Amino acid sequence: MQFRHGNRAEDAPPATPAPRPLAAAAAHAASLGSLPEDKSDTDRDGNSPDLLRDLLATAPVGVALLDDQLRWQYLNTAFAAATGLRRADLLGRPAEATPFAGAAPTLRRVLADGHDREHATGGPEGPGSPVPPGLRVRYRPLEHAGRTTGVIVVVLDDPAPARGRLHELEQARARLALLDAAAERIGTTLDLSTTCAELTAFTVPGFADLATIDVLPPDADPARPGHGAPLRLQRAAVDAVPALRAALGESIRPGESVRHGEGSAAARSLAGGGAVLTEPGPEDASPVGITSLLVLPLATHDRLVGLLTLGRSAATPAFTPDEAALLGALAARAAAAIDHARRYTRSQGIALELQRALLTEPGNPHQNLLLASRYLPSGTSSVVGGDWYETVRLPFGRTLLAMGDVMGHGVEAAVDMSHYRSTLRDVAGMDLPPHRILRQLDNVISANDTARPATCLLVLADPGRGRWTLSSAGHLPPALITPDHATELLQVPTGPPLGTGLGGYEQTTHPLTPDQTLLLYTDGLVERRDEDIDASLARLAALRLPATGDLDDLLDAVLHALAPPGPTTHGTTTDDDIALLAARPKPR
Repeated sequence: MQFRHGNRAEDAPPATPAPRPLAAAAAHAASLGSLPEDKSDTDRDGNSPDLLRDLLATAPVGVALLDDQLRWQYLNTAFAAATGLRRADLLGRPAEATPFAGAAPTLRRVLADGHDREHATGGPEGPGSPVPPGLRVRYRPLEHAGRTTGVIVVVLDDPAPARGRLHELEQARARLALLDAAAERIGTTLDLSTTCAELTAFTVPGFADLATIDVLPPDADPARPGHGAPLRLQRAAVDAVPALRAALGESIRPGESVRHGEGSAAARSLAGGGAVLTEPGPEDASPVGITSLLVLPLATHDRLVGLLTLGRSAATPAFTPDEAALLGALAARAAAAIDHARRYTRSQGIALELQRALLTEPGNPHQNLLLASRYLPSGTSSVVGGDWYETVRLPFGRTLLAMGDVMGHGVEAAVDMSHYRSTLRDVAGMDLPPHRILRQLDNVISANDTARPATCLLVLADPGRGRWTLSSAGHLPPALITPDHATELLQVPTGPPLGTGLGGYEQTTHPLTPDQTLLLYTDGLVERRDEDIDASLARLAALRLPATGDLDDLLDAVLHALAPPGPTTHGTTTDDDIALLAARPKPR
């Protein structure tokens, strides 16, 4: 190409040579190793020999040069460092007389056919090479004027270990990312069923087409993996992709007992205490379509708490050992959450049994009063509470009704609840008015430094005189239900909770008619998070409840209208328990 300036043509500036890879540049520079020390000389590419020698001397790639007689003519600093040899050990000497004697056959082949040779150190080629393992040695012909005039030896990093390290790094990153995601989604509650369902939902469909979790029953002691682990477990959760849900058929469902047969993948995992990666066999109770199984023990603190079984169908690639290791880390992390939930379930069961034993049916009222009571323990997000109720039969046809709520949860609250009930019976036997009973209760409870405060509502039902007498220690007002009237929340003077030692209780009376029903309750029935208590009580007052008929039907209607979705006789979905007591004068 020419550039024109006026009428004179000038040659275009010489193009800058394209950059070469470092190894190629080093090899090219090595070919200049025997050129005379003349700073004015340049090679045919316009490169100065001194410049190329400087490049070669500082290059991180080991480079050496042998002539056509396979005598060592040059080596750079990196080559000496890689081999541990000095220049005096090689320069001017034939290859057969140096530590590279084992590479001489390879060098001769390069001279003969002009083809590159390469091998990784420690491999079958190049015996006796002083190049340490983990590197590659490349033998390249040195060509000049169309013929091979020597051999260039280049020492390079072996990419295989680098690939291995990269793979390990990728595995570590994937493991950390998986565990971080699992920590956010698994173990959000202390409910065992919820925790197991979170784990199956985390693995399906992202890692498996089918996931089942079997755990030791809460009352069973964890076993050491591989040491007599039981084959009978309890199915805690199941999840599958839509294409497999129909194939589950009559398989074992959550809550049911499961026994893994001898020789099954699950049994082998239990027996050996490790992961089992296999194709399903006849002894494995796998749904039709599952072609790859991965069974992972759920163990924490060297104690087995269950099994995670993952399955893939033919539409999904089979599990690989790398995936088994990755999911094994997930199982180990999830096992801790499952163990916590399992321990909690066990302790909650003990506390609930204790509370039910302490919270016996209220005492027998007089025949002139009908009673019905209901107690629902809290949901699984907190342990049992201290809600309680009691009735005490008094002279002259009177019955004392009590509803209380000990602050806090757990076994201690249940024990304090029993203390309050027994103390109430003792004090009520003195036949005092409700406000003075509260004062006596406050004195007795506050004298015990370990007792927890409690709210309490006392109602003295006196059908003979046609009145209710009410007094409150920080408790919510009762609801009065009358035919053809809206539910009424009775205004009761409220004093401080019991156990504070402050006293100052008052009482009020309200007419009692034969068609009335009085409902006492604890705050678990009406209170909601992030809602003002006045709004909660207004919701109760707005109810149209059955004022006639069986009192149990009334309690069912109250719970249906106010308790969160899903209340049962075994518990609620709230963070607090619920106690109800309904009283109605019996017609004469």
